[in-house]
Amino acid sequence: MARVIYETKGRAKEYSELACNLYKGCGHRCVYCYGPRTTYQSRADFGNPKPRKGVLKQLERDVAALAQKGESRSVLLCFVTDCYQPLDQKLKITREAIKILHAGGFKVTILTKGGPRAERDFDLMGPRDTHAVTLTLLNKAASRKWEPKAALPLDRIKTLREAHHVRGMKTWVSLEPVIDPEAVFAIIALTHFYVDLYKVGVLNYHPHAKTIDWKSFARNVVARLEDYGCDYYLKEDLRKWLPEEEVSEWDEYERAIHKGEDDA
Repeated sequence: MARVIYETKGRAKEYSELACNLYKGCGHRCVYCYGPRTTYQSRADFGNPKPRKGVLKQLERDVAALAQKGESRSVLLCFVTDCYQPLDQKLKITREAIKILHAGGFKVTILTKGGPRAERDFDLMGPRDTHAVTLTLLNKAASRKWEPKAALPLDRIKTLREAHHVRGMKTWVSLEPVIDPEAVFAIIALTHFYVDLYKVGVLNYHPHAKTIDWKSFARNVVARLEDYGCDYYLKEDLRKWLPEEEVSEWDEYERAIHKGEDDA
């Protein structure tokens, strides 16, 4: 079996340099999901997930090999699936993966829409680890329309607060994809008390993206984040909508943010 810990490329590298996908497919069935396109599956097949064959055994081998080389970067779970999708409640593969990564000296970054499903494993996580959440909307009905089987936004936010305030983990929020700019502004206002970093992108691979004024959104989201004194990272797809002089200022700010992440 090929390695399961891999070096990311392109847009994914803006979130994490190392990652591991524990499942094939995802049961959250988000309508904007790029997973089917990336994995060359139909949406129906992708929406009926299964664990990757032998994934934990291969993870053990990867961890041992990388640790021998002195590798210690954080490993993100997961990009092209969700480590706390409903199937994981039964299989608990994510819990075993965290144990394996920690045993090899690796930090763990969780990126999930699973909300309270992630709290099961908080006893394994600590200040070296990161709990990250994708937040797109606040309205319950809109969330069910776009992310049918994911945890509701307020449930994800409660888990985020628990991770930060009670468990002492680092936290960040992925504000991507952007479906409703006003919802993004509301999310920032509601969550900035317990979010260490926001990572802001756009909406790709969906026609709804053409309905959003990205230039206006880019400037407004930066203004909101700075008003609250938040640390943030603008993904390249969004940064291109800023005026040239602001991009130059942003490059300096980005270097400072990445230095802080490297030193953590």
